[in-house]
Amino acid sequence: MGLRRKKTFMVFREAGKLGPYDERPMLPDEVHLQICLSRNDRPQPFHLICAKDTLVVCFAGRGRIHFSGTSVRYFSLEPGDHVYVPAGAPTRLIPDPGEPCVIMRYKAREPGLEGVAWMCPTCERELYRHVFDTAASSPQAGYLAGCEAFNADPERRECPACGTEHPLVDLDGYRWPELAEQLEG
Repeated sequence: MGLRRKKTFMVFREAGKLGPYDERPMLPDEVHLQICLSRNDRPQPFHLICAKDTLVVCFAGRGRIHFSGTSVRYFSLEPGDHVYVPAGAPTRLIPDPGEPCVIMRYKAREPGLEGVAWMCPTCERELYRHVFDTAASSPQAGYLAGCEAFNADPERRECPACGTEHPLVDLDGYRWPELAEQLEG
């Protein structure tokens, strides 16, 4: 059974059903602009890179969106904030501890290529990038595949520039396999 989608929904009611970085599409497939909803209680385990522009809207909680490789370092987030993310900009959401951050990400109906990347926490050099085509698989399947590939190879987690080793991604609590199955099934 696929994910039930409708043209209208109550953000806070739906957010209570979601997990971290679900990026659950909320609108029917035929709607040109897609809205993806998440309820995030921990730092995003990677930087997300989208081939097309996106817009992040904060509905609850506080945090920051960190940018990598851009002139902007971060934007603070609190309810009502809208953050434009240009195509190709690696971003990572870090919610404040103790209060889930409910966000909606506006994406194109056909978002194209997306990627997940890990940056060295010491020198900010990119350690590893996993790119996938959203026409061939759901973003959730791409997130999971990227995290599993990052975890599988210790060389991907060690910075060649400064030697800092990034920890394994703890996949406990993420619902990406379930969501991918529902979206692709």
